[in-house]
Amino acid sequence: MEIALEPGDVILTKDGTIGRVARIDCLPGKATLNGTMMLLRPGEQLDYRYLFHVLRGSQFKRLIDDKVSGSSIPHIFQRDMVLLPISLPPRGQQVAIADVLDALDITIRQTEAIIQKFEQVKQGLLHDLLTRGIDANGELRPRPKEAPHLYKESVLGWIPRKWEARAVDQVSESIVDGPFGSNLKTEHYVDLPGVRVVRLQNIGIGNYDDNERAFVSEQKAASLNRNEVSGGDVLVAALGDARYPVGRACCYPDDLPPAVNKADCFRLRPRNDLAIGAFVMRSLNGAVARRQIRGFEQGVTMQRVNIGNLKRIVLALPPVEEQESACAKLASLDRTLATNVAYLLKSREQKAGLMDDLLTGRVCVAPLLD
Repeated sequence: MEIALEPGDVILTKDGTIGRVARIDCLPGKATLNGTMMLLRPGEQLDYRYLFHVLRGSQFKRLIDDKVSGSSIPHIFQRDMVLLPISLPPRGQQVAIADVLDALDITIRQTEAIIQKFEQVKQGLLHDLLTRGIDANGELRPRPKEAPHLYKESVLGWIPRKWEARAVDQVSESIVDGPFGSNLKTEHYVDLPGVRVVRLQNIGIGNYDDNERAFVSEQKAASLNRNEVSGGDVLVAALGDARYPVGRACCYPDDLPPAVNKADCFRLRPRNDLAIGAFVMRSLNGAVARRQIRGFEQGVTMQRVNIGNLKRIVLALPPVEEQESACAKLASLDRTLATNVAYLLKSREQKAGLMDDLLTGRVCVAPLLD
């Protein structure tokens, strides 16, 4: 017999990926659920939105963790739900708690949508800045079809007339890989004080991740002086996979002290008269360079690109002043994105804290709601 769903029902997955929760605020028509789901229909004393948030809280998560770790085929039984202890304040307080948590959910979803929109805008702007660039008025140039006289043919296709298609080796003062073999191993790492080591996990797509830190002694760093990394240098990953692609690039932050790079991280220092690090980094992460890198990839489980092939990658470079203007536009967008990401993280933390206070019964909820 099929179960007819109603507004006010709560459903959760009981097989496979168990513990995913949804609630039904309204229905456009008749609906039912399949055999992998369980229906929870609260009585008069329990607000369905409050129950929904309880099932997204820590107590239910512990039940799910026990089920996942204790069985090769995770499953939630009806008795598990019947015996699940929950804090049950008066119904009016349940409604108020649900209102607060719903409002935070809306804020989180809206912020996630804003971030997604800005990410799309950033990708579009990056493509335009790397292929069309900025004119003397600070505006994007018309596309080649709209103004062919502003462009010329190159090995990369049509590029603006004042631009040059140059290999990475031509625009670099130096490109070095890290020490191989026994020159730098994990046993060489020391606690502070020491010299930073740039490792593969530090290189993101356009950002330097400073959460993973390693250091070597001053003496060891001195023996690797050819590998010194300074603020503004471009770091390129020699290894990668589907999630963290080979050849991804970032700039070493100006506010960090000098470092040395490991073997799986290339350090590229541009020539000041031809390129700035930020533009080279953006270009290496762009579609044109990515296609070239994929053509050089080696390996199966982990893809690799060698330093010889990195030097052969061709970039379309505008004059330095235009590079600076383009990077300034992208940096402004990055700051907006970072602000929204920080707000999203803060909202999630706030919600997690409130859920812990409001749903567990360990704290009296009335003052918090006031």
